[in-house]
Amino acid sequence: MFKKKPTAQEQLRENDRTMRKTQRDLTRDRGQLEKEEKRIEMEIKKAAKQGNKQAATVLAKQLVALRKQKTKSYSVGSKISAIGNQQKLMHSNMKMAGAMATTTKTMQQMNKVMDPQKTAKMMQDFERENMKMGMSEDMINDTLDDILGESGDEEESDAVVSQVLDEIGIEITGKMVNAPAAPSKSLGETSKSRVTDDDIERQLAALKDL
Repeated sequence: MFKKKPTAQEQLRENDRTMRKTQRDLTRDRGQLEKEEKRIEMEIKKAAKQGNKQAATVLAKQLVALRKQKTKSYSVGSKISAIGNQQKLMHSNMKMAGAMATTTKTMQQMNKVMDPQKTAKMMQDFERENMKMGMSEDMINDTLDDILGESGDEEESDAVVSQVLDEIGIEITGKMVNAPAAPSKSLGETSKSRVTDDDIERQLAALKDL
């Protein structure tokens, strides 16, 4: 009374087991009928040899009834096989229907979660922000190229070096003004053009102060 009602799939499996058992029973019955058929045939031949027509006629009627029963058994077995095949088709259709129902339910849930308009807007926002990011990256790269590859850097460095050298040169020149000048005499005046030791020492002292 309180037994749980089986599902359609469970009922189909139960029906399949029942029909397989029925087919086995029919096969076993036909085997017995065939044995009985052979026995009756032998009895008919024996009665015919003995000239017992009455016994042979009774046995012949039994043989006809037995053969009709065996034909019915084959017919029932064929119908059961057809029903089994039909049930297999129904089972397959039920599986396909269940798969379609599951797919439909999943699609409905996805449609509830993913609004087509919202999805389209998200895609548009993504494309727009992606373009902005690409433009920003190009601008950053261009700026870095301008900073790192600026042509005036080398000229500016050369100017600084020249300025430092000039300042050093000016300072050297300023100090060299006070240094003793070399005597400017003609080469022919050998006695007057000789540089004394005192002159060399004075020049060395002046260079040390630079």
